[in-house]
Amino acid sequence: MEEKIYREYINILREELVPAMGCTEPIAVAYCAALASETLGERPEKVKVWASANIIKNVKSVFVPNTGGQRGIAAAAAAGIISGAAAAKLQVLAELGEEQIRQIPTFLESVEFQIERSENEYVFDIQVELTAGEHRAFAEIAGHHTNVICRKRDDQILFEKEYVEQGNSCTTDRSLLNVSDIVEFADTVELAQVQETLQRQIDYNTAIAEEGLRGDYGANIGRILLRSYGSSVNNRAKAYAAAGSDGRMNGCELPVVINSGSGNQGLTASLPVIVYAKELNVSQEMLYRALIVSNLVTIHLKTGIGRLSAYCGATSAGCGAGAGITYLYGGKCREISHTIVNALAINSGMICDGAKASCAAKIASAVEAGLLGMQMQKHDSQFYDGDGIVVKGVENTIRNVGELAREGMRETDRTIIEMMTGYNNRNEDERI
Repeated sequence: MEEKIYREYINILREELVPAMGCTEPIAVAYCAALASETLGERPEKVKVWASANIIKNVKSVFVPNTGGQRGIAAAAAAGIISGAAAAKLQVLAELGEEQIRQIPTFLESVEFQIERSENEYVFDIQVELTAGEHRAFAEIAGHHTNVICRKRDDQILFEKEYVEQGNSCTTDRSLLNVSDIVEFADTVELAQVQETLQRQIDYNTAIAEEGLRGDYGANIGRILLRSYGSSVNNRAKAYAAAGSDGRMNGCELPVVINSGSGNQGLTASLPVIVYAKELNVSQEMLYRALIVSNLVTIHLKTGIGRLSAYCGATSAGCGAGAGITYLYGGKCREISHTIVNALAINSGMICDGAKASCAAKIASAVEAGLLGMQMQKHDSQFYDGDGIVVKGVENTIRNVGELAREGMRETDRTIIEMMTGYNNRNEDERI
């Protein structure tokens, strides 16, 4: 394949498949606050955070790791400030010690916190301003979880770069992604160039899935699946992916390797493929190549949608998992394309209403759609041009789904956010 495409696909995998501890939106808040704290250079007396609506949605209900069970933007910012580990980026809270964890409640009580909706029109925007005496420090992240666009101390700009909402804020060229080239790349890539990245994904994500099945996390969707529907490979694929999310959304402090900025998508894209590879007793090389298909298909689908939207990202990762498992069975571009289209036709439209325990159940649904899409193509069954949003050609259907999620569901997103942020105004007895 073309050298440029080959090189960019390697870079995309390295850029996307990185470790993160905890849900990535509160971690991004913590990272931004840690950057501001590093810039200020002293303990703040006041913390002000501006966040876009989708950040508020995704931070509201999820546990912030290493905080003793705290939730919300203020807790994430406080933990980031106390951590002093801005260089760790999405692992900013991973090394918080016991003494630092004990400081967080006192810090939240003693320091003035102000949380507001960002006035910027960015879907992904986090701004943190810290004040101590006469000094102020400011940091802003936009576009994706580690894309720092501004750092200031007092009136001095220390770092600033232009950010355009419609542009690709990643360093790699995602326009080169397409299913045909993804399959060719998986077939031909020199595995030594991506092995470390993929093995880390296997190790980290398997570990948190196993912990999710052992422990008592959230709604325990993974364990319920196994107890209710048995140990078939189909069910284990769903259960392991769900169990990873059970743990991650509900206080487990193990890291995951993410995909498209999301730990849940990283779990969904990888664990079903890992489970099927073990069942089929394929070589480690074959597992790596199938994970390449799954991860790149997921990234391809998410590129047209954006990092955050009303469209549940697990849907894309479930399609990716179905594509990767199809590859394990010997499927090539034609079979993988049919699996993707079938899965998109089944599950597109599942909403994202923030990060929380029910994400695990949505993951199970997304994996089931990917597996059903695979089984359909294995039995020479498919959805055709004109069946709803399906159009002829896998790339055309992928573009349709991107437009649906990015443009068509904007009002859905606003309505979801209004429902979620208005929840605290309801009477206590209205809660289920």
